[in-house]
Amino acid sequence: MLSGILTTSFFFAAAAAAQSSPTVVCVAGQCLEGFTNTTIGATLSASGAATSLLLLPGEYTSTTNPSLLHDILTSSSASISASPGFNANTSLPLNLALQPGVAVYPQANYSGQATFSQLPSTPSNSTSKISPGSLALASNVWVAVSGSSSDRTIFWDSVPDISQLPSGASGLSQLLDIQSSACSPPCAGAGVCSASGTCSCPPGFNGTSCETCAPGFFGPTCQACPTDCKTCDDGMTGSGRCLVPVIKNAPSTCNCLNGVCNSDGSCSCNAGWTTGTNGTACAKCAPGFFLNSAGNCAVCGLGCTQCADGNGDCISCKSGFTQNANDRTQCIAPQATTSTGTVCPDGSFSNGASCQPCSPLCQTCSGPTSNDCIICGAGKYSTNGTCVGTDGNGVCSGSSLVADNNKHECDSCPSKCTTCKYPSFNVASTIDQVQCTGCLPGFVLSKGQCVESCPTGTFLDPKDNVTCSACDSSCGTCAGSSTFCLTCANNQLAASGKCVASCPSNTFSSSGQCITCHPDCATCTGSSFNQCSSCPADRPVLTNGRCLPTCSKSQYFDKTSSSCQSCDASCSSCSGAGPSNCLACSSSSQVLRGGTCVSSSCKGSSNVISGLGICLSDLVVVPPSSSTSSGSPLPSITGIDTPISTSPSSNTTVVKKRPLKWWEILLMALGCAFIFVCFLMCWRRRMRKRRAAATATFAAAKNLDHSRSWRYRLARFGEKLFGHRKGQRWMLPKEDEAIRLEKLRAAEEARYGHDMEKLRVAEDAQHDRNMAKLRESELRHDREMEKLIGAYEYSRAGSSRAPSPLPSLRDYEHDRHTHKVSNMGSDQVSPTNHLVAEESLYSQITGQPRRGPEPRQPVRNAADLLPSRFSNTTYSSWLTPDPPSPPTHSAPTPAQEYARSVTQLAQADAPPQRGAYWLQSSNTGGSRNPFLR
Repeated sequence: MLSGILTTSFFFAAAAAAQSSPTVVCVAGQCLEGFTNTTIGATLSASGAATSLLLLPGEYTSTTNPSLLHDILTSSSASISASPGFNANTSLPLNLALQPGVAVYPQANYSGQATFSQLPSTPSNSTSKISPGSLALASNVWVAVSGSSSDRTIFWDSVPDISQLPSGASGLSQLLDIQSSACSPPCAGAGVCSASGTCSCPPGFNGTSCETCAPGFFGPTCQACPTDCKTCDDGMTGSGRCLVPVIKNAPSTCNCLNGVCNSDGSCSCNAGWTTGTNGTACAKCAPGFFLNSAGNCAVCGLGCTQCADGNGDCISCKSGFTQNANDRTQCIAPQATTSTGTVCPDGSFSNGASCQPCSPLCQTCSGPTSNDCIICGAGKYSTNGTCVGTDGNGVCSGSSLVADNNKHECDSCPSKCTTCKYPSFNVASTIDQVQCTGCLPGFVLSKGQCVESCPTGTFLDPKDNVTCSACDSSCGTCAGSSTFCLTCANNQLAASGKCVASCPSNTFSSSGQCITCHPDCATCTGSSFNQCSSCPADRPVLTNGRCLPTCSKSQYFDKTSSSCQSCDASCSSCSGAGPSNCLACSSSSQVLRGGTCVSSSCKGSSNVISGLGICLSDLVVVPPSSSTSSGSPLPSITGIDTPISTSPSSNTTVVKKRPLKWWEILLMALGCAFIFVCFLMCWRRRMRKRRAAATATFAAAKNLDHSRSWRYRLARFGEKLFGHRKGQRWMLPKEDEAIRLEKLRAAEEARYGHDMEKLRVAEDAQHDRNMAKLRESELRHDREMEKLIGAYEYSRAGSSRAPSPLPSLRDYEHDRHTHKVSNMGSDQVSPTNHLVAEESLYSQITGQPRRGPEPRQPVRNAADLLPSRFSNTTYSSWLTPDPPSPPTHSAPTPAQEYARSVTQLAQADAPPQRGAYWLQSSNTGGSRNPFLR
């Protein structure tokens, strides 16, 4: 009831605000004509068309219904005008979608002039004021909006009417953030996720998630290091202090080692240095200097023009000087004497006749001028053959050399010093007391020496960027000033240049320092962006050590537990627990009403538009056909409700496929089964014909074809009429034993006489044949008998079936007399036939021929065996030849009479048999005999 009231009130409100002229609004598959203020999407028009169309977001192809939409889409004169945030053209397929960002409409149902905010390329802390009536979001984009409660509300889906949101999400006034959800893992706070799924980093940031500073940048905002600094303390936690300054006019820039580069590119060497053999300027000691153990070029001793590196021993002396035997580093002048042999004292020289005083500048000399001094006088030092004085710092006049009181010469400064001096010079000063006052570019001055970097406990004074000054006593190390501590003494921690007892918030302790956390974290356990222990307000979600701005789409952030909780099943996205805090609905058949997802109840055949969360019928007001209002009725537009028609001139045919019904599937299955059964029956019939053909072939070969007998045909007809079990045949009634024996004996006698007649005729015909052919016949007969006996033994040993009580008399007589005739054809009687001439004991007792082989007897002469592997006694007695005399009926023996009487008594006691008996077949393991099938 409540939903009906809301729908009705919504309808009349929309009707009141609708446009005065009708509009056709379309989605893929449906168009609706009426009044609307909706501006989302694009306007499609074509010359000659009945009206223009407002296309809502979706995908349109050349087969999209209805026909009105299809005709304008495929028209060659079609043109399209997109609303803010949409880019569209008339090429098909047309995917009309909002660009990455959010479109804010001042009225509900996406009405009014929209303001589009694009997905930013760089992070921005600025906010913009909005007054939304509805929101349209691009796919994979979420926005953070704050309202009257100052809480952040995250929207993942379009909102057709802000007034239908839950009470906690009302009064939206500020757009805080727009981000894409396509990046995995999510970008850090400095990065922006692009629509392609990659993080765009601002200048100075680096990493796949923009989580670190690029080299040369430091601090939370990744600002650049000082321009005069080659290397600074960079990184997110770096202080930016200069570690390696930029060296201006470095000696290496002009291929120089121990000198200063001039503006013209040449090199001015320090005193005592000259160009090396490899061409490098100021790389070796000049003449009159040697390389000592400290790496400096020191002047050679007095009177020495060349000396050796290392110890300074003189290699060559000045003219008139000799090497001092006691000190090889010096060359001494000869003692001055007059022509009369007088030795001149110190301070004088000999002019030949007498000794003359030296110049006041000389202590000893070889002539009257100051240039003739061998050792300069007090306060004077020799350099380039002259004696010069010094200033108060011990620096020789007119040079950068310093006085050496031991050598009485002006010596060079250390190799990396451009200038040097004595702290307090006097006659007792030694050369090792010299201190540098200036250094080559790239070196710093520390305690009178030029070194590459300031030692621990000192810092580079920013006043001249040359002098290393001592840190304050409270600092272990410092930078920039003596009181800006990097490490502290007394087990304290350095935080922002000060020594403290414990690290403040948003920092962590590491190596005696309080290092600032990553900007994404409020507190942390390390400097990385995935080592957060708590999160700031703009990134409240703590997941796997990372602080994220929002939970996933189907979750909301619970401030009480500071964790993400799942939305209700009816919500696609939500702002809180339960079904009344939905921001969008998960079902395509529901719409949002007061934060709750209810049934859409769309009018007519319209549905909820995907991505907009509203019915098409709610966007378009269609006046009732029975309306009595003074307004004119809607114009009739052809093709607004009709699907695409298929005509011969049309190149497009729409084929609608429907799913198969259950009875169609059943018929298909039964048809397949019927075809399979037919195939199986045909195959079985073919196999039966092949088996019958094989049976007939076998019967013909064995002379067993009884198909012409009327009894056989009658028995087969009865079997077909009444049925029978496989392996059973109907037999004639059993005759009396005596009658059967008499018939058997008579048949044998008749067959024997017939065979004897044939034998006599054969003997006359074969009389002229040679003995070789007769011998061959005997051998062939023996082989056949061997095969017969072997086959008989195999059948008795391998079969569980008892022998038939009615064997074929014809086969019996044929085999018996064939054996006899084959033996009679020879002039000699075969030993085998002689041995089997007597009847067996079984035959004498029962009067029937023995069916089994006789017991084997040893054979003495192996030659009597011929090719057979059996002894002669192996032959059955029923194969023994009859005596040549005609058969006579002799009286039965007592054993035969006894056997016959016992048989008659057994038959008298047994119930009379009527009809016949059954012969039971037995499986012999895959026999191909057709009579066993």
